[in-house]
Amino acid sequence: MIRVLLADDHALVRMGFRMLLADAQIEVVGEAETGEEACAMYPRVQPDVVVMDLSMPGMGGLEALRRLLAQDPKARVLVLSAFEDTAHPRRALRAGALGYLTKRSAPDTLIAAVSAVARGQRYIDADTAQALALAQLDGDASPADTLSEREFSVFIQLARGQSVAMIAETLKLSPSTVGTHLYHVKQKLGASNQSELTLVALRWGLIQA
Repeated sequence: MIRVLLADDHALVRMGFRMLLADAQIEVVGEAETGEEACAMYPRVQPDVVVMDLSMPGMGGLEALRRLLAQDPKARVLVLSAFEDTAHPRRALRAGALGYLTKRSAPDTLIAAVSAVARGQRYIDADTAQALALAQLDGDASPADTLSEREFSVFIQLARGQSVAMIAETLKLSPSTVGTHLYHVKQKLGASNQSELTLVALRWGLIQA
């Protein structure tokens, strides 16, 4: 039986996933509401697959994904997200996720994805795969693609209204380091303040209104 750790901050979503997975004889061995909880729980429950939401309080799913893989390079992570842009799946897959699904995917797709990732195989839902391929062919890249991984993390937190001090605490960085990243983010995205960064993120579907 495949063992799964669910990381999503919505209890109803986790309950739905748990019931869906149980019908397929897949056991949920742990549930986390934040990326921090998922990282702390992982060594204790030792799942075969981590199903990770990206938009969670605290560090968020992308940073949690990086920390999980730093903790265990063999960790198998399936990212499940409401985001339908191309920047998030590209970042998640580049960071080491084996799979990526949008929450609009059909229920049976989750079962197929968890089963594939448990075998160590990649799985990307058809719509996301097509969007990534078309963006590459059309050169339709998000402005956020110019950011480094750390700059992207700071950018998303800032766009959600977090302060420099809060981001520093969440990402375990000094405020001056976050300030440096913020300067580079503004330069690269042509934004002069936090409100403009939020507008850029909304326009490109990188955060939800």
